[in-house]
Amino acid sequence: MGFFTPSEFLTNYSNAGVNKAKLSIGRIFILGILAGAFIAFASTCANMASHNVTAAGLARLLSAIMFPFGLCMVVLLGAELFTGNCLMIISVLDRQITVGQMIRNWVVAYIGNFVGSLLVAAGCAFAGQFSYSAAGLAAVTIKTAAAKCSLGFGSAIVLGIMCNALVCIAVLHAFSAKDVAGKILGIFLPVCFFVLAGFEHSIANMYYIPAGLFALVNDTYREAAIAAGVDLSMLTWGNCLIRNLLPVTIGNIIGGCGIGVLMWFGHGKNKK
Repeated sequence: MGFFTPSEFLTNYSNAGVNKAKLSIGRIFILGILAGAFIAFASTCANMASHNVTAAGLARLLSAIMFPFGLCMVVLLGAELFTGNCLMIISVLDRQITVGQMIRNWVVAYIGNFVGSLLVAAGCAFAGQFSYSAAGLAAVTIKTAAAKCSLGFGSAIVLGIMCNALVCIAVLHAFSAKDVAGKILGIFLPVCFFVLAGFEHSIANMYYIPAGLFALVNDTYREAAIAAGVDLSMLTWGNCLIRNLLPVTIGNIIGGCGIGVLMWFGHGKNKK
């Protein structure tokens, strides 16, 4: 067959989880920076493609078409993405790694993802990339960040659950394919769905919210956002961390691990 069966690709991922657990902290951190940057590159391209489209549905569709290539880069280049690594629960259930090893990978990858995302956000904000459309791109960037900081805690958790369920389905799709084209297509549709639906991805938000906060430092960008009617009152670093990243991360863990557990019980538990 031109693809792996669910039982086969769960075994493949379980073995990959062992390799992830064996990585040194330094290597996880470096690969985490790369993964954060890849997702941030996809995020800024998604914003660029949709920033001057007034129809909300069409704007989201354009973003959804662009964003999945961030995860494609992560998977094909072997970077360490916290959200996808929630599937390491499969290796834990197979008793190939410990919970401690999994959490070690998550923590280091998460920090590395944050660093990579911040670097891209700062580069875009301070190098003038947000100046397109007479700072219209800056206004949309700030508006997006403010909206994410305004989410209710419970809503952010639920949106995070649904998001990472789809992200981890995308990763498993990639593991089911035997060629690059199959991996890209397998990743594309689930990630496209979560962006189109407006679900919350913690690593993408490590770009979206800091990008808006960095943009506020530029008076032209701030004025463009105010002129566009953006409420800046909720856009703070505290709200970025507490009102968004914390609940979204919790939701991402639940969603990603949930898919891993369900798939393992459905296809992996009795494979031996």
